[in-house]
Amino acid sequence: MLKEKLKNHRIILASGSPRRQEFFKNLGLDFEIQLKPVVEEYPPRLTHAEISDYLAQLKALPFKEALQPKDILITSDTIVWHNNTALGKPREEQEAYAILKSLSDATHEVITSVCFTSLGYEKTLNNITKVTFKSLTDDEIWHYIKTYKPFDKAGAYGIQEWIGQIGVTKIEGSYFNVMGLPVHLVYKTLNTIAETT
Repeated sequence: MLKEKLKNHRIILASGSPRRQEFFKNLGLDFEIQLKPVVEEYPPRLTHAEISDYLAQLKALPFKEALQPKDILITSDTIVWHNNTALGKPREEQEAYAILKSLSDATHEVITSVCFTSLGYEKTLNNITKVTFKSLTDDEIWHYIKTYKPFDKAGAYGIQEWIGQIGVTKIEGSYFNVMGLPVHLVYKTLNTIAETT
C-alpha cells in the first residue's frame, strides 16, 4: 500500500541502527541507507523531547544540499529521560552499570524523535514511552553488560534483549518506540507526505 503510494519517491534512511532498518523493511518500503557523520551535541538549555528533536534535525543537515525533488530523508534520535537527565549511549562498562543501576526499580521515559526532510517539507515528530524496571540485582546488570555489550543503545539497554524480558514490568506507550522508532507515526507521516507531494 504505502510502497505503491511512494513509488515515485526515493526514501533515504540516515541511520546505522539495524533495528530501524528492520522496521523499514517490515513496512515493505524500498529505501536507501546513507550515513554522514555528525557530532551529536546539543545546547545545554534544551530539555526532554527538545533534545531528541534537535539531534534528529541536526542529523539531516549534511544531506540537505544534495536532496533531489522526490527525495524523502528520514533521520531520528532516541534518548532515555530519567531524573531530569538525558541518558545517552554508555562509553564503557562502568558507565553502563551506573545507568542501569539508576533505572532499576524506577520508571523512565524513552523519547524518539523522527525528522522528515524533503526539498519543500520538514517535519519533526516525537513519541514518548514510559518504561518501568523491577529492582535489578548487580549480578543481573553485570551479566547483561558482559553478554550483550549495550554500548550502542541509549539508556544502556535494548528492551528486546534479555534484560527487557526479565526486567521490564510495565510499558505505557509504543514498544517499538523504545526499540528506536515510533513505527505507527512514521507510517502515518509517510502516507501524508505521499498524498501531498
